[in-house]
Amino acid sequence: MSAIWEIPPPHETFNTSVGQQTQIALRRYGNPDGPRLVLSHGNGLAIDLYYPFWSLLIEDFDLFVYDLRNHGRNALGPLADHNIPVFARDQDTVLAAIDARCGKKPTVGVFHSVSALATLLAPSNGCELAAAVLFDPPLRKPGFTIEELDEASLRNAAMARRRSAHYADLQEFIDGAMFSPNFRHTVPGVIELLAETTLRPSPSGAGYELCCPPAYESQLMEYGRLFAAVVDLPGYGCPTKVIGADPTLPYSYLPTYDLSGMVGVAYDFLPGATHLLQLEQPEISVSTMLEFLGEQGLV
Repeated sequence: MSAIWEIPPPHETFNTSVGQQTQIALRRYGNPDGPRLVLSHGNGLAIDLYYPFWSLLIEDFDLFVYDLRNHGRNALGPLADHNIPVFARDQDTVLAAIDARCGKKPTVGVFHSVSALATLLAPSNGCELAAAVLFDPPLRKPGFTIEELDEASLRNAAMARRRSAHYADLQEFIDGAMFSPNFRHTVPGVIELLAETTLRPSPSGAGYELCCPPAYESQLMEYGRLFAAVVDLPGYGCPTKVIGADPTLPYSYLPTYDLSGMVGVAYDFLPGATHLLQLEQPEISVSTMLEFLGEQGLV
């Protein structure tokens, strides 16, 4: 099978310890003299899946990409440590490790979905970042109840729990993903890239298995909603831009909210985009992000 998107080798790879016997692999791409961006991904996915987005940044930026624990290229750790507070602490550790290894300079965090939620809850509260760009974080719209978010989160957790963890080959996974509404509007080649970046060969030697097993993905969905309700977005410690999915569309993953009424929050949505907006409209996602960073004097 020939993939449209091929992830290039990084300039540098290094690991950082985020707990007892748990490490996160960091990879560096792009221009070391450019502005520094640190990127991560959504629940059950992998940062390599976002290559259609971050490939557009390689020429001009010093890019550090990493998978959340128990995702992508990282080894599988205990299910008990697979939760939002742990992810939030991990992020501060990752940022410190980058500074220690490569020198400290202004850093912009670029995060999607659950990694965006984790950064908003990190102990540093954004003080280690020059700015943050958050793509469709799972937040509750101010003034509304959390019932809709609860219902969607629990429904999606139940669906994730029923997913198969094992596949005979990549094509079996691809054939199933073709029917998922979540990937209906993505750019060509994303589903093939999804198979290559979220599956790994089974240790038994027979077929493939999910890097982030269904029990892990569903646990994050089930309990992550509790933390989404307590985020203080206007109180976050650095300039922040939220780029959301189109709030007028019926959602296929989680409710998408219009945050334009929240005072002190820079907010845009991408018309026609769903939760996976960076994989549906990568060029527009980049241009919207760069416009904000230009306003902050960071590009």
